[in-house]
Amino acid sequence: MAIEFLLKVMQENKHRTAIVWHDKNYNYQWLLDTTEKMKQGIIDSGVKQGDVVAVEADFSPTAVAALLALIQLKCVFVPLTSAVKEKAQEFIEVGQCEWLAKISATDQIEFPIKLNNTANHPHYQHLRKTEHPGLVLFSSGSTGKSKAAVHDLIGILEKFKVTRNRVTAVTFLLYDHIGGLNTLLYLLSNGGTIVTVPDRSPDAVLSSIDKYQVALLPTSPTFINLVLISEAYKRYDLSTLKTVTYGTEPMPESTLKRFNKLFPEIRLQQTYGLSEIGILRSKSKNSHSLWVKLGGEGFKTRVVDNIFQIKAQSAMLGYLNAPNPFTKDGWFITGDLVEQEGDYFKIIGRKSEIINVGGEKVHPVEIESTLQKLDNIAEVTVYPEANMITGQMVCVKVRLKQEEDKKLFKIRLKKYCKQHLQSYKRPVRIKIDKNQQFSERFKKVRA
Repeated sequence: MAIEFLLKVMQENKHRTAIVWHDKNYNYQWLLDTTEKMKQGIIDSGVKQGDVVAVEADFSPTAVAALLALIQLKCVFVPLTSAVKEKAQEFIEVGQCEWLAKISATDQIEFPIKLNNTANHPHYQHLRKTEHPGLVLFSSGSTGKSKAAVHDLIGILEKFKVTRNRVTAVTFLLYDHIGGLNTLLYLLSNGGTIVTVPDRSPDAVLSSIDKYQVALLPTSPTFINLVLISEAYKRYDLSTLKTVTYGTEPMPESTLKRFNKLFPEIRLQQTYGLSEIGILRSKSKNSHSLWVKLGGEGFKTRVVDNIFQIKAQSAMLGYLNAPNPFTKDGWFITGDLVEQEGDYFKIIGRKSEIINVGGEKVHPVEIESTLQKLDNIAEVTVYPEANMITGQMVCVKVRLKQEEDKKLFKIRLKKYCKQHLQSYKRPVRIKIDKNQQFSERFKKVRA
């Protein structure tokens, strides 16, 4: 059985709290019992082994039980959250979902209903032939159509068979995100406690850390920045928080320094993963460093033309709606620019996001990190626009912490840039915008 090792851990910890949801504790015995009931309900609905089942939910006790039940039934699991509600129908069609289950805000499940789709993609046929459970994850798709990555869940589950530390953690990353699922499986495989949050605002998250003595917060650099500018940390006791892991996007060095200065006792751990290959083991050089070791058992890494490449046992079978992205010898080209020093890597950013100013390469994160040091900036996003002379020019969109005369602010920013940035890196166009600059996944939106 694919999750026999998980069920064993759950049984050994049956009296421990597995999930905290809406201020109520659910222990592992509850989760075991509910998973069994869920399996029977899914079978009674008509779902068969190998069927593709979409589940609309966020992290909750019933959502976790539904995932475990579908894995045991060797189905293909397609998680969908409110973050993709505008694309949900597209994802259901691209995913060839044969069934749709919905879990309400009150944690009630509508058992799977039959859809008019036929799941006949070769990747699904492979999963049925091997009798393995599957997983479909969609890329963020900020430009163009989202890609649907199909995984054999056996490969993803393998690394969780090694026993590690038992912790209490907030499920900040979403139910349909590789990082969110990685957090969930880590906690379940070690008898840890899953603390769900009513929303992902700084106050809601930090309040949960305080109330439930959370030790681990997996999150993003964007959210860390929001915590810093909101000063929500002043309102809660965060003494139990030992580790904050961050990934999904490059970390601005200025944000890293500000966090470390405020929280010298909290260990910052950089992570790295993609929907296509899973989450790599990682080890930051230290909390103050952007250099990180990446790889571990089941992963190989290499750098070709400054682009990070990965070969993984947990790599997807392929896309449902895009060509095979792997090299002939099985390496996935991430598109991420890196620097390398021995066993350590430094993630610079996406190659596709580089701004070419008259032949000079400009990395948006570097400029953003510099500009975030300027007073009264809440968020800043650097992006390119076409220029007849230099090919591209640097532009910047700024969200202010407090109202300020726009003309005077732009003068102040230009003066600051002249002091701290080389001429070709200085923003030519400055836009002040009140809108937030991140997605529901708390990842910076550059499109």
